[in-house]
Amino acid sequence: MECNRFSPFDSTFADMHTNQKKQIRIAVTGPESSGKTILAKELAVFFKGQYIPEFAREYVEKLPYHYSYQDVETIARNQVEQYLTTNVSSDQLFFFDTWLIITKVWFKWVFGKTPDWLEHQIRDYPIDLFLLCRPDLPWEADLVRENGGEKRILLFEEYRNELINYGFNFVEIGGTDDKRLTNAITAIRNFCMIP
Repeated sequence: MECNRFSPFDSTFADMHTNQKKQIRIAVTGPESSGKTILAKELAVFFKGQYIPEFAREYVEKLPYHYSYQDVETIARNQVEQYLTTNVSSDQLFFFDTWLIITKVWFKWVFGKTPDWLEHQIRDYPIDLFLLCRPDLPWEADLVRENGGEKRILLFEEYRNELINYGFNFVEIGGTDDKRLTNAITAIRNFCMIP
């Protein structure tokens, strides 16, 4: 979808052939502790869109053991299910707290392989714009995070390379506090040609 032809914030935003409103999916992605969740929630509020929470965190927090390859597959399949629910929603703007790119890299880093079906899912369920959060916020450890220090920078570069290789639209988002939110709002407005 080309946002520069339509605006989701305008009542005239509709598919020219079906006259149905289009949906825009934005994924906030990046390494751990880079402000993804807060940013996705703030953007959903600002743009009056729908926030789609990170499935992986909730799932892993509930596990009584260290996650397995099969667990990460379950996470990926549930991410796709979350995506599919947006197809039947009346909302037009969705903010995903992470997406399958992170899951693909997770598979590669931890298990050295990815399931064959994942590649197709990434291509078959496109995101209109990725906001790639830079690891320029202080690291905050918790029970789920495992990639601090230099790994955050390496993962950031890996995510960026994946986005480039797929040819996906993305903007790097940096800055602290309100500046990060302002940068993200500006990126979305520029992408969708919103004044």
